[in-house]
Amino acid sequence: MNYFKDFEFDLPSALLEQLVNLFEKMGTGTLNEEEVAGHIPDEQGVYQLFLDNRLVYIGKTDADAGLQNRLRRHARKILARRHLDPTLVTFKAIRIYVFATLDLEELLIKKYKDNGTNPAWQHSGFGSNDPGRNRDTTILKDDHFDKLYPINLETPVMIDPSPLGGPSVADVLSQMKNQLPFNIRFQNAGGRSRAPHKELTIHLLDIRPGRHTTRQLLEKIASAMGISWQVTALPGHVILYKESKEYPEGEIIRPT
Repeated sequence: MNYFKDFEFDLPSALLEQLVNLFEKMGTGTLNEEEVAGHIPDEQGVYQLFLDNRLVYIGKTDADAGLQNRLRRHARKILARRHLDPTLVTFKAIRIYVFATLDLEELLIKKYKDNGTNPAWQHSGFGSNDPGRNRDTTILKDDHFDKLYPINLETPVMIDPSPLGGPSVADVLSQMKNQLPFNIRFQNAGGRSRAPHKELTIHLLDIRPGRHTTRQLLEKIASAMGISWQVTALPGHVILYKESKEYPEGEIIRPT
């Protein structure tokens, strides 16, 4: 019977082949917020990151998260990191108008791995947000992004002029959070409040306006808050809590 046949279209394979071919034909752009904001729409799609022309990360995003937003977040992530030159990180991005219900990220990762390319930042914690308080004591694997490229505490911060008496610790922490590309998490007022702990608002810092390194500011904060508080620099972020605790991956910042 030659007038009837079964046909099953292999959508995943066809889409994957076209994406890989298109990626191979594309050039790269430098991964910084200005480049991304000026040229990349906030739409659904897939993207690749490269370090010194080596593929290190493959990602996807839906329209809600958006390519631009995701790439801008990555662009901040690579700043103020030791052992990492952000000018060497580049990207390619493809907007996909019809997004099939496929895990394109995993399909692309498998495709490149099968061809002998293992993206070094994949599953390394690179794409994660702040893991939260319960993960601060985690011992990181040697290939974890934060282990390979820990935050740089010499990163400068500009402190605004303040009223007579100096800014509060909470004021300085707020300015640091607004300027630094890595997170500073500190104890809140309790309950569901996101406001700083009361003690952070009443302790003042004797500090001049202008440029200071992150470490200098943290040392002054540690001095102002006293021995009942502890400032700890972890590989990927800084924490400030009313505690006395050792962290396997942490450096306790001592008062000046």
